[in-house]
Amino acid sequence: MPSGSTTTAQATDAVSSGPPPELIEASRDETSLRRFLHALPGIDQVGLEQRAAALATRSVKKDAKRWAIDTAISMVDLTTLEGADTPGKVRALTAKARRPDPEYPDVPSVGAVCVYPDLAEVAVRDLEGTGVGVAAVATAFPSGRSNRQVKLADTTMAVEAGATEIDMVIDRGAFLTGRYGRVFEEIQAVKAACGGAHLKVILETGELATYDNVRRASWLALLAGADFIKTSTGKVSPAATLPVTHVMLQAVRDWHALTGEHRGVKPAGGIRNTKDAIRYLVAVREVAGPAWLAPRLFRFGASSLLNDLLMQRRRLLTGHYSGADYVSVD
Repeated sequence: MPSGSTTTAQATDAVSSGPPPELIEASRDETSLRRFLHALPGIDQVGLEQRAAALATRSVKKDAKRWAIDTAISMVDLTTLEGADTPGKVRALTAKARRPDPEYPDVPSVGAVCVYPDLAEVAVRDLEGTGVGVAAVATAFPSGRSNRQVKLADTTMAVEAGATEIDMVIDRGAFLTGRYGRVFEEIQAVKAACGGAHLKVILETGELATYDNVRRASWLALLAGADFIKTSTGKVSPAATLPVTHVMLQAVRDWHALTGEHRGVKPAGGIRNTKDAIRYLVAVREVAGPAWLAPRLFRFGASSLLNDLLMQRRRLLTGHYSGADYVSVD
């Protein structure tokens, strides 16, 4: 029982001890799943929020800050998910993803570009051979309000376009009304449709209401085969928060302790500046452990974060700020 307290493509270890009997039993049927999820230790809200706040005050020295900025850049899923997205906008994003700051070729590429399924092919073509992943949102993103056949077709379209990562949304209505088996089976079906692509499961934590629900949803997704668990679509407020991310990091840490498998975490939405990104990296190290300080196990879902990381990086190197136009995506 968990404690109370790869590129994505390598997020699950190639060799692991496999699930122990209690996890196999947990997913046997709806009753077993409910029993397991409701037996998870309850979360002390005050203690959780105090620890998250305390870790957020940690200072980072100059040399460590340069490492933290470069690490955060390599973890960004550079994202555009707007109705007005065009192939041209996606191409601008892929250029930025490959070489985030053309004047500084030692800046790492980002982890992935994240787009809608119908634009995945554009991103795949532009990023071929670069090592930058292509993530596509699917399953009737962001609401998840459609039938399973449509959700699977959405996933298949993205995979056939060459997406290496699929970001799906869970059925929050089913989860909140206790229909855990429905959510579990849908994640399993989408995972199967992913083929060789890896699966990030979006919990939309802003709609789950309690930290206990976040813990249950995290374990439900892990049991069903998620390679990553992700906080949010970025379309609902609140999106990512440090306490919620702590809960999810605890889940993947405890999953690893039980199975030997590493699974990843992706906070998304509302992380806009370097100071916030570093706070998340501190949380990763202190809650899950140093092994998770890599793009294969931790990502930021962001559209504007990269620009601030690049400006702060230039300031460390030159002693002054560059204008935002030097590092903008457009």
